[in-house]
Amino acid sequence: MRSSFVSLGFGCVIVGASLLAYRNWRPKVPVLPVESEPSNDAVKVERSVRTDVNLAGLELSHLGVDDIGVTSAIADGATARLTLDPELQATAQALMKSYHFPEAATVVIEVTTGKVLAYASHLERGPQRDLCVEATAPAASVFKVITGAALIEHGKLTGDTQQCYSGGEQRINERDLVDDPKRDRWCTNLTNAMGRSINTVFARLAQKHLTPQTLEATAKRFGFGDSVPFDLPTQPSSLRIPDEPLEYARTAAGFWHSTLSPLHAAWISATIARGGEAIRPFVVSEALDATGRSFYRASPSTAVRRFISHEGAKALTEMMESTVRDGTSFKAFHDGKKRPFLPGVAVAGKTGTLTDAQTNRYFTWFTGFAPTKPLKQGVAQVAIAVLVVNDPNWQVKANVMARDVLRAYFASRGVAKVTKPSGQPPPRKRAAYKRR
Repeated sequence: MRSSFVSLGFGCVIVGASLLAYRNWRPKVPVLPVESEPSNDAVKVERSVRTDVNLAGLELSHLGVDDIGVTSAIADGATARLTLDPELQATAQALMKSYHFPEAATVVIEVTTGKVLAYASHLERGPQRDLCVEATAPAASVFKVITGAALIEHGKLTGDTQQCYSGGEQRINERDLVDDPKRDRWCTNLTNAMGRSINTVFARLAQKHLTPQTLEATAKRFGFGDSVPFDLPTQPSSLRIPDEPLEYARTAAGFWHSTLSPLHAAWISATIARGGEAIRPFVVSEALDATGRSFYRASPSTAVRRFISHEGAKALTEMMESTVRDGTSFKAFHDGKKRPFLPGVAVAGKTGTLTDAQTNRYFTWFTGFAPTKPLKQGVAQVAIAVLVVNDPNWQVKANVMARDVLRAYFASRGVAKVTKPSGQPPPRKRAAYKRR
């Protein structure tokens, strides 16, 4: 069987003081299904784990391709067969390279199975790191998904809940949190606020209907503070919710105090697409020892926890569809004549933008899933997360990168009228993102 090594992306060993604790980590690979729990609030654990089978030494910096698929080396001369789609993986890596992103990462997960189809990390310069599992970037407005979930589950709000507002486009001040009919010239509902990522709406609704404790509890259910169960070590996404009212409101709107990894973001989107029930994502389908004998095969992924009720996940989906339909990603997903780049494919998503003025780093996110409605072709639903860290001069944000990866996926599946991305980078622009 021929095998060759190609540049399909990487997931190199993470360096830096914040991740040194993972150096001796050994992934525990579940080989038996997890029993379901009846409660929507139940957090499920992996009860049946073979601790004698691990994937020690797995790293994705050098990927091989043979006539079966993508492979990677693991310890003691063993080989891991991966779930990655070779074409999609190569496309994601090539796009990030062509855009010359200083830092970027892309993760694509098949929603029904948990298979990772793309896992690409790119750094233009400096020591290589696996950005897919590194949770050092601010969650930014992606955290509005968590706040939205809390408003639905704890605040008992709906997508039609109205809120008037003013201010808060790039920063939130104390006066922005006060209802004032003289200043509040705009009114919208929670669905449109999610799609257009209106900071003041989320800040005010969080102050009215949530507490720091309920918001934190929701975030923990969505995996903040825990490692994502995966075949590689993952850095937990972090959250610190201040008690001080203004900082609490800023946190709810996505201004600092939370971090997120691309793998975790994709996992959240996949879970919403699944109706709120999370399954374990995985990238290794089989492991072979040095003699070619199979000693591990991935069992079908089963539920590991529930993030949100089925009704809550449906409400979040409708809110996230607004992002692409008429919100912050309308321009990214439509051409100059307002024609969709993904005709017939409904996309749910959430953007995030945040500036670190001290380092001149400009963080942009897109995470979501598609199709939200079944296609006639029966194409599998996928969740995606893209993180892009730009310099002050930039070409595209994360939502354009995500759009092109989704185009590549659906075009390769023969979805009518969806074309593959051209890969031609647009001219550079000057960054203007929300600050504190």
